[in-house]
Amino acid sequence: MARQSWGLRSASGWAGCVMAALGCAAAMGLSAPPAMAGGAGARLTAPPAMAAGAGAAGIGASGAARSGAARVGSAAAGATVSLALPLKADESGLERFATAVSTPGSAQYGQYESIGNLARRFGASAAERSQVVSFLRRSGATGVKIDVTGLFADATLTVSDAQRLFGATLGDFHSARAGRFMAPDSAVQIPAALRSAVTGVVGLDTQPLFGAPQIKQATSAAWPHVSAAAAPADVTNDDESGYQPRTGTASGCAAATAQTGFTPNQYLTAYNFTPLQSAGLEGQGERVALIEIDGFRESDLRAFAKCFDLATPAINGYGVGLKKPLAPGGETTLDLEVLDAAAPKLKAVDVYESQPNAVDVLHALTAPLTNNRSKPDVISASLGSCEEATLDTIGNSGLRAVEGSLALAAASGISVLASSGDDGSTACLTAAGRPLPFVAVSYPASSPFVTGVGGTNVSLNLVNQIAGQDVWNDSPVVVAAGGGGISQLFNRPSYQKGFVTPNHRSVPDVSMLADVAPGYEIYCTAKGDCISDQNSDPWTQVGGTSAAAPLLAGGLALVDQDLRRNGRQDVGLVNPLLYKVATSPAAADVISDVVTNDNDLGESIVGKPFGCCTAVVGYDDASGLGSVNLAGLAFVASSLAPKIVHVGLSLPTQRRPVLAEHLLARVSCSGRCLLGAFTHIQLGRSRTLITQESNVYLLRKGGRKTIRIPFDAKTLTKLRTALARGERIIATVYGAILDPSGNVEAQTPGKRLHIQN
Repeated sequence: MARQSWGLRSASGWAGCVMAALGCAAAMGLSAPPAMAGGAGARLTAPPAMAAGAGAAGIGASGAARSGAARVGSAAAGATVSLALPLKADESGLERFATAVSTPGSAQYGQYESIGNLARRFGASAAERSQVVSFLRRSGATGVKIDVTGLFADATLTVSDAQRLFGATLGDFHSARAGRFMAPDSAVQIPAALRSAVTGVVGLDTQPLFGAPQIKQATSAAWPHVSAAAAPADVTNDDESGYQPRTGTASGCAAATAQTGFTPNQYLTAYNFTPLQSAGLEGQGERVALIEIDGFRESDLRAFAKCFDLATPAINGYGVGLKKPLAPGGETTLDLEVLDAAAPKLKAVDVYESQPNAVDVLHALTAPLTNNRSKPDVISASLGSCEEATLDTIGNSGLRAVEGSLALAAASGISVLASSGDDGSTACLTAAGRPLPFVAVSYPASSPFVTGVGGTNVSLNLVNQIAGQDVWNDSPVVVAAGGGGISQLFNRPSYQKGFVTPNHRSVPDVSMLADVAPGYEIYCTAKGDCISDQNSDPWTQVGGTSAAAPLLAGGLALVDQDLRRNGRQDVGLVNPLLYKVATSPAAADVISDVVTNDNDLGESIVGKPFGCCTAVVGYDDASGLGSVNLAGLAFVASSLAPKIVHVGLSLPTQRRPVLAEHLLARVSCSGRCLLGAFTHIQLGRSRTLITQESNVYLLRKGGRKTIRIPFDAKTLTKLRTALARGERIIATVYGAILDPSGNVEAQTPGKRLHIQN
């Protein structure tokens, strides 16, 4: 079931074509929060601490110092360091385009483009790319290339060369939370020859951007105990949202139902996945990517699926900057099992594993966009770091590069979700992993181009419908709560206007089940995370917003499948749609408001509340808009998403196509489209079909295009042999419209062509 492809940095080639049915492969110890950033729109603005000069980039010695780290020596001169150099690109234009194609009512709504087209339009110019590559190679760098997004360059340098090139000494540091890492001792300068093309450098600081993943488990016996038919008032209170055992009616194998966590039938019914799954929508044809910093054990997923009578999709493992898979952990296991419950018949789940350092996480976030055979429809990231820690580690230019990648995903119709964190409104952590005493939110959930998913707890009636729900806050039993608050880095996006008073991005957008008690029932044999001296049972109850994000990601895959079935475009960045629906008459059918409890951990941290954030009627920084009814969202989206245009096909006269080494197809579309063609070829009486595909072309105003379907070398050999033997060769040609992820949205009936000499 699982396929591993270790060592992936980012796939190259045409970015976009994966013809689904056709086989076409066309954190840290911090002292104080930063100042609020100003400016217009949803742009990232440079904090005052960032140097203004053209040569300034990344962090200096202060970043390592603020992480509570001690210098333990000089970095080894012969060691190598992998770097990403953000390039000057039209990020403002890209963000405007991404917003326009994601906004219902916009003239460009749903007019997504492929990664390749977007990189050419908004990425660094060809001249600047060439300039950067040539300079780095002359400077002794290896592995130099421009990322397919056109937003940054990759290079590997020795420490000695990196110090010479960027004018900074590199030291070895150590902290309790980050362990040993390398960071600059002095200010970093971009070489004069690169300042016209490069905005910074990421990777000289190798401290972990994200802490080691730790799933939240309900190990305490201090939760309120309730009857199975308890009313919401009996379940929750203002102090803590957790309770045991679960309410509602569980189903599954005896080993799982004997435990106290919610089973798939319960949370799928609660959020109204069931009507979609009953209609045959289980993720067929959809692909979801997970960004992870620990590994998984395939046998755990199989055991979970068997218990709950679920299918299991293909699992593809990609190592980003890794030579071997990461050790199995509870986080990835949780994400995979919740996603499997939500969408058990996905075309594939692609798991991108990386170390938690800045360069590898940057590549992990962009790798799904550039893997030419596995473009996803939805990306879910169950990780995050407080905004200040992120900025300290990768710098403003690095953060702009990540934002460009997230905008690129939105512009190509890919939904990106991220968990808002499990530390309430205090996302910055001490060296020991305890929330620091100031308000902060988690990135990338705070990105305007990401759906930030917060946390709730629910009580269910006997038929597993939601009888009541609270913001997740388990203090004082456990110092944990759903992440939420006001961003220090991003201005209020247009879709939050009228919902959020400050001119700043607010998080989360929506919230789903995340409380550890009762929690999600999962099967996990990962030592340390799940199996320990205190617990020998692989069936365990876990929670966290890292479960809420993949649950909603699976739901959006079902919504996309339903839209495609009804001739409509994917939802892409779902935020503008959700906020639009929240002000419409259909709001109650899609959004369930959460109006009780808060995510303030101040009492547990300093003995008094911080004042953020409390659930109220309507949008709030504790739960966002509320929880999502997936069947309701699918119904409303089908009336708002743009229709897929009509596609037509004719075959021009063509003589001796084997000699020409291609077939010709004249394909048309009735409006703006991504257009392609493919053929199935039958040799003689063989039932085996050879599939060949064209490139994919963007027709901005529709029309007609004559397309070549090239024969690859292996196919040419077979065709020539068949002709020499006098065998009959029949090609059946199809025209197709694709989405930017490569899924076929519409195709023509096949037209047969007899291939002769």
